Amino acid sequence: SHPKITNLLATKEINRNTHLLPNITLIFWTLSDKNFDAIGVPNYTCITKQIFLFALPAGAKHTSGLGLMFLIILFIMQLPIAFGSFYSILSDDEQFPYLYQMEPKDTYLASAMVSLMAHFSWNWVGLVVSDDEQGVQFLSDFRGQMKENRVCLAFVNMIPLRMQLYMTRAHIYYEQIMTSSANVVVIYGNVNSTLAESYRWWKYLGIRRIWFSTSQWDNVINQRDFNIDSSLGTFTFSHHHGEISGFKNFIQTLKLSDHSEKITLTSLGWIGFNCSVASNNFKTLKDWSSNTSFESLMWHNFNMAMSDESYNIYNAVYAVAHSLHEMLLYHVDMQPVAGEKLKFQHWQLHPFLKKIQFINPAGDTVTMNQKEKPHGQYDIFNILCFSQGLRTKVKIGEFSPFFPHGQQLYLSEDMIEWATRSRQLPSSVCSVSCSPGSRKSPQKGKATCCFDCTPCPENEISNQTDMDQCVQCPDDQYANVKQNHCIHKSVMYLAYEDPLGMSLTCMALFLTALAVVMLGVFVKHRDTPIVKANNRTLSYILLLSLIFCFLCSLLFIGHPNTITCVLQQTTFGLAFTVAVSTVLAKTLTVVLAFKVTVPGRRLRGLLVSGAPSYIIPICTLIQLILCGVWMGTSPPFIVIDPQSELEHITIVCNKGSVTVFYCVLGYLGSLALGAFTVAFMARNLPDTFNEAKFLTFSMLVFCSVWVTFLPVYHSTKGKAMVAVEVFSILASSAGLLGCIFAPKCFIILLRSDQNSLQNFR
Repeated sequence: SHPKITNLLATKEINRNTHLLPNITLIFWTLSDKNFDAIGVPNYTCITKQIFLFALPAGAKHTSGLGLMFLIILFIMQLPIAFGSFYSILSDDEQFPYLYQMEPKDTYLASAMVSLMAHFSWNWVGLVVSDDEQGVQFLSDFRGQMKENRVCLAFVNMIPLRMQLYMTRAHIYYEQIMTSSANVVVIYGNVNSTLAESYRWWKYLGIRRIWFSTSQWDNVINQRDFNIDSSLGTFTFSHHHGEISGFKNFIQTLKLSDHSEKITLTSLGWIGFNCSVASNNFKTLKDWSSNTSFESLMWHNFNMAMSDESYNIYNAVYAVAHSLHEMLLYHVDMQPVAGEKLKFQHWQLHPFLKKIQFINPAGDTVTMNQKEKPHGQYDIFNILCFSQGLRTKVKIGEFSPFFPHGQQLYLSEDMIEWATRSRQLPSSVCSVSCSPGSRKSPQKGKATCCFDCTPCPENEISNQTDMDQCVQCPDDQYANVKQNHCIHKSVMYLAYEDPLGMSLTCMALFLTALAVVMLGVFVKHRDTPIVKANNRTLSYILLLSLIFCFLCSLLFIGHPNTITCVLQQTTFGLAFTVAVSTVLAKTLTVVLAFKVTVPGRRLRGLLVSGAPSYIIPICTLIQLILCGVWMGTSPPFIVIDPQSELEHITIVCNKGSVTVFYCVLGYLGSLALGAFTVAFMARNLPDTFNEAKFLTFSMLVFCSVWVTFLPVYHSTKGKAMVAVEVFSILASSAGLLGCIFAPKCFIILLRSDQNSLQNFR
């Protein structure tokens, strides 16, 4: 909307309002450029518009008109009211005690822009600002928001205000924006400056970028002076304000004849209305009658929205009216007389204007207290370009700093989809995003948005794009092949259901059954020479201990718990101690049996008294003491090991005191070595019913298994380590069972003729 129309609307509404300035009419006084120069306003140059508003009592004759000057200050009743961008320096009461700014603060403009960039993943942007205090402040605000949203500046152009200085650097700015890989460029500054000329020049040269700016730049962006569309997309930010209900109807019913001196087709400025008038239609516009209403202009692309500038002027007129109303209520002697002008000095309004606060017809709160100026909320618009230079402005969202962080930006996905469905918005990044499974590796000497992608180390993941660091998977999880998420490790132990566990279980049960069968054979044929000749009591003890050895291996299979961990080692140690000490006793029995037959020997008493049989309880007692010390000091316990294997959590029984564990093994080894030595010495004794050779060979197998066990055990982990121990238990026990009892069972069952003392004699 044009400011002139806005002023007419505001004054019309005020004059119709019976509660605001009753019996008083507000009018505009016509001032030409020369008339305005004559009043001698010092220190103001051509920048923006100037309007003079006067008050007349109702019924007075008056002339009305509107003069237009380009100044930064709007004078209403000679009161300086700034309606452009908010300047912090102008809010200083000491330097500018009588200056009023209508625009809300732009404290969060940079935050709104950066939030929208982050939404579209544009993190490599250029910034073009005017080289003044306002531009420097915006640059500072923008840099502060960059760190929070991971946005980087590809370049910064500070455009000087002096045209002469700008012309000497114009080619530098052009090269900088042309050679940059940033597709998003922010423009911020005054539209009536070298900054706007720079934008027009780039547009003419065909620089295609996504432009970010404020709504003050709408007219500059919408100009159709060029055949080339230089915009990949334009986003503008406007201060959020309510809709004035009667505004559209006022425009549609407004006739030129009613305001012939105030509004002309030329002064309206067709570019400002966002409509294009072809040369062949210009004559038609000139020939319009004075009774033509603006409703007939609707066939053009007429911008019906009220701009920020017009809205500020609208509020300024209302602010002065409210202040004048308060002043008249306060000063009873100033009440107007019908037919005369209201006489007062403009400085008399200042005390009331500084404190005035009201709600305008749009429902927005307006305050003139410069210290209480609200922070601006923003409407976000996307300017769409169509063929033949046609454009439309679409609201796609809002930004409110009053919402929690992360919820301040609201975008209408439907409107964004509609606005971008016909084209793909280009990316604006320094480096391609690192996919999940990799991390960013900064490039030396460049911005943080410029990086290389490095794969995550082993067992570390990144499940989002552009992660600075990979994350170590928890102990109970491991990284998948793509390293973009962690997978829960499966719990692993030597289970009965596993093929290995099932095989070892079947082997243990089979050997146990075999040992039971052999024991039954020996019991059934206990009176035969081959059973009696080799001390059948010791044979029974050895077979029973081997059965326990086979069965104790089952304690190592299945889910470990504290009880099984303790029983594994104690049962294993005691059962093997009984077995090996029994073999030692049998070996000594054989040696003593042959030694007592030699004349002069005094060993007969040892053999008759059954001394070798005492070896078993003595050796077992020693092992029991070792196990007691072991269980009392540092017993075995459950260990959940998530590190040994990548994809599994291994549950095993820790030995507790490793020293005592090796003492137990060492003690078993010493017994086995003693039994092997004695048996080896008796190997050449007469072999009729003599098991010395079988005992020697059995102890050789036993020692070989456990000597091999040690290096293999230490080179494995997890359930493989447990399987090695179980296999060693079964192999060594099977060696004793097979080497000692298998030949005897063969004779008992299949060669019974050799198991006869009569035949032997």
